[in-house]
Amino acid sequence: MSATSYINHLDATEPRWFAVRTRSKSEKLVKRMLEKKGIHAYLPIQQFMRKYTRSTRLVEKPLINCYVFVHITKGAYLPVLETDNVTGFVRFNKDLISIPQVEIDVIRRITFETGLDVETIVSDYSEGEWVEIAAGTLLGLKGKVVKREGKRKFQIELASLGMSLLISVDAAFLERLPAGTAAAFSG
Repeated sequence: MSATSYINHLDATEPRWFAVRTRSKSEKLVKRMLEKKGIHAYLPIQQFMRKYTRSTRLVEKPLINCYVFVHITKGAYLPVLETDNVTGFVRFNKDLISIPQVEIDVIRRITFETGLDVETIVSDYSEGEWVEIAAGTLLGLKGKVVKREGKRKFQIELASLGMSLLISVDAAFLERLPAGTAAAFSG
């Protein structure tokens, strides 16, 4: 397999599950818009009671922020990408990998269980690890993790600009780059 070939699990006839990244706080809207296009979309929702000063309310929020799952064939790929507030498909090292039905079933079971306090945590990034910003206005910039700021924020040193610029980025917007990436940016 050459260095430029990528894995693509899209199939012309067999629908498969893929994760789609959305803009922040637009997961429910994206799901509705995809369904209007006839695309099967799944948004795992977590329900819990939240106490306010004078009342208690049932609150619904996405189990995984900025993600919606779609069950599609190759023909639905572009209509999904062309949907407002969709920032792209979740990829692993540029490969478009489908999500096994078993994993979707596990997520469904988790969201249907009541009383479970579930928190999704994006994979940890280590200091010195090379990452690419995969969403937002800095999409495509690559850099090195300098330090962690709280549970989900990381300080990134952007090397691709030809200078060091430290910024704080949410872990949901980061993707790991393969080992050896540092050599491309040094010298």
